[in-house]
Amino acid sequence: MDFPERINVRSHTITIVPRYAETDQGGVVHHSVYPVWYEMGRTELLRANGLAYKDLEKAGVFFVVAELCIKYRQPTMYDQKLQLETTNSTITASKIEHTYKLTRCCDGVILAEGSSILACVDSKGKVRRIPEFMYPEPEKNPP
Repeated sequence: MDFPERINVRSHTITIVPRYAETDQGGVVHHSVYPVWYEMGRTELLRANGLAYKDLEKAGVFFVVAELCIKYRQPTMYDQKLQLETTNSTITASKIEHTYKLTRCCDGVILAEGSSILACVDSKGKVRRIPEFMYPEPEKNPP
């Protein structure tokens, strides 16, 4: 696999429509579903940068969730069209931090926000350095 020289997409948005199996009898999305959606967001952010977990793993680069925080602001309901924005907020030598914002499409109401820290490890689970190409390009004109 040819990896990109540098990642350049720091934020990516996906559309989610909650499935019936993800809800309780009242049609409210169960709290355990949000980490799955956050994983979907991270996967698609990687893909937007021309990467896939499977290719990183073939190269001996693995990521494990070290921390996960979710703030539930409003109930998320079955069959509502949602937008999940996943942002790569920080990369250090051995970890990547992401933030998440889940909004309802029809009115833009924030339903949940969160963050995660992923540790970079090798195939034996030992902490390793994040490959240089995974550091984003520096901003040309920071605010």
